[in-house]
Amino acid sequence: MSVQRIGSNEMLRRLVGFDTVSRNSNLAAIEFIRDYLDGYGIASRLSFDDAGRKANLFATIGPGDQPGIVLSGHSDVVPVDDQDWTSDPFALRETDGRLYGRGSADMKGFIATALALAPDFKDRVNRTPIHIAISYDEEVGCIGVSRLIDQIGMAEARPIACVVGEPTRMSPVIGQKGLHVFRCHAHGREAHSSRTPHGVNAVEAAAELIARIKAISRRIRAEGPFDSGFEPPYTTVHCGTIHGGAAQNIVPASCNFTYEIRNLPGHDPAPLVAEIERHAREHIEPEMHAVDPKAGFTFEPRNGLPAYEIAEDHPAVTLVKGALGANAVGKVSYMTEAGLFGRAGIPTVICGPGDIAQAHKPDEFIEMSEIARCETFLLRLAELVRA
Repeated sequence: MSVQRIGSNEMLRRLVGFDTVSRNSNLAAIEFIRDYLDGYGIASRLSFDDAGRKANLFATIGPGDQPGIVLSGHSDVVPVDDQDWTSDPFALRETDGRLYGRGSADMKGFIATALALAPDFKDRVNRTPIHIAISYDEEVGCIGVSRLIDQIGMAEARPIACVVGEPTRMSPVIGQKGLHVFRCHAHGREAHSSRTPHGVNAVEAAAELIARIKAISRRIRAEGPFDSGFEPPYTTVHCGTIHGGAAQNIVPASCNFTYEIRNLPGHDPAPLVAEIERHAREHIEPEMHAVDPKAGFTFEPRNGLPAYEIAEDHPAVTLVKGALGANAVGKVSYMTEAGLFGRAGIPTVICGPGDIAQAHKPDEFIEMSEIARCETFLLRLAELVRA
């Protein structure tokens, strides 16, 4: 059966046309990709979320019982709500060598390139297979890829390397920070604001703890530990949301806030988490308990993703650098799925087309030259693993 080739830019146009914002199903996009690969005789395996509304896709080009290379990307994108786009974010627009659309850089550009080259991979693959792994819900906590790794398992033969194609302007990245998010609930006691001593002000208690978190952040900024490969070169601690109170004349009984820790590889976040909670118990709750013993704090971990780092002289890094013709490597502070592949024992390098500075913004774009560079890289990678 004759199958019409789809180029990288056209494939990107089709992928951007699927509204795969994380709150939506991605099944239409995944089914399109499955059918496209099937047209070249490339079989895919899907793994679904509990509701069956979203799926990961894992396809193998070549012998599945041999160690291979994984090309990994996520299908979901961030919302466009309240963003000022100059054109339809789900209709790819080409202007002055740039391709505009939601997900063009983060990270459908990489997926589109890998898919467009699937027939070339099939022609080049010998004993070393190339796997295409596409996940759901990366943008809301790297949820899908965990199921992809666990359920599909890549059990036939452990891959020798994984390339996570997040936008790095086609520079190899060998380290990322971890991300740990927590929700804190301050429980107080309501009272009329004219009788503040008879209430427990949850907003003020939360504010005291947030001030302590800020002090911890300043201390790490000054004292480290440091790794100059990252920007910023230290672990960061940040409060992102806060909600509390009902009216100015009511002592608020409830306040919630969230905070995150983005830790360097090797900097264990557990002592920081313990320090924050210990400060609440020892320095803030006693005053709250004096009015109401039931007042206090509860803490809920919301998300925990590992930091990741791979040695610059690891064979997987050498392979990627060889395909790029590059010597320099970098590290990033943003989150990718690399840490989860790494935790599963799969050596991983982050490298993909586009600029992270464009991610999540209105009028997100990727330069067509970046797509071309990615094509050259992936074809060269296929040749190197074939040799």
